[in-house]
Order: sequence, then structure tokens, then C-alpha cells
Amino acid sequence: MPSKRYRLKLATWMVVRESGEPSPRILKDPATAALLARDLVEASDDDKEHFWVVLLNSKHRYVMHTEVSKGTLNASLVHPREVFGPAVREGACTILLAHNHPSGDPAPSAEDRELTSRLKECGKLLGIEVLDHVIVGNGTGRWFSFRDTGSL
Repeated sequence: MPSKRYRLKLATWMVVRESGEPSPRILKDPATAALLARDLVEASDDDKEHFWVVLLNSKHRYVMHTEVSKGTLNASLVHPREVFGPAVREGACTILLAHNHPSGDPAPSAEDRELTSRLKECGKLLGIEVLDHVIVGNGTGRWFSFRDTGSL
């Protein structure tokens, strides 16, 4: 009989910032975006694919992030309405896309490339720049940036 893996959350925390005070985290380059994406992947700590959108202001300062999709071992369903909905509601100027590959290999799939292209076009229509799409390989520390490779 296979063993089951359980995870119990013992504590939660909330970070509160005074209104009008900008976030100290600036995400202008792929390396800093990858650091945030790795933090998000480590916090999820399971064998499923997760997709997040990170909202940024006009100076590329972190505003907030939200998980758009939690998928299966090798896929997650992502629709532009779930990605851009929070960005429109919160008045984000720029967004960063991040997701993980539970296999550990951060190389983008054909579906990842198609989704990135589609979301970039949707962002153009809404006037919200897609700064980057970062893929992190679970447990490897390796990452792939669409911006870094000129694919965005």
C-alpha cells in the first residue's frame, strides 16, 4: 500500500505595509524575477504545477501576487481572464508570470511558449506589459526566462 503525503500548515502570516509606502522589492531583470519565482515554488512544496501572476507598478515594484492555477503533475490550465483580472482590479502597470515544472527541468514546452505569446498579446490590448515569464524547475534551483532568451 503506497504511503500518502500530508502537509499540515501550523502558522500563517500577513505582511502589512502602510498605504502609500512602496514595496522595497524591485523586479526589473530576469534574475530578480527568478528569485521571487523560486520563493513561490518553495512555498508551495508539492508535486503539482502552479502558475502565478505577480503584479507590479510602473516602477516595477512588487504590488502583490496571486496563484492563478494549481494543476497536475505536468500541466495547469491558465486563461487570460484569470491572469489579467487581478491586474486590472489592482491597477497594475506590469505583470510577471511564473510557474514551476515539478520534473525539475525548467525548459519551456510548446504549450508554455504558446501561452506566453497569447498572454503578451492580451496584455498589449489591455495596456498591461508582460515583463517576463519565468519557469522554475522544482528542487533544482534552475530557471528559464522568456525575456532573457529574447522570446518575449
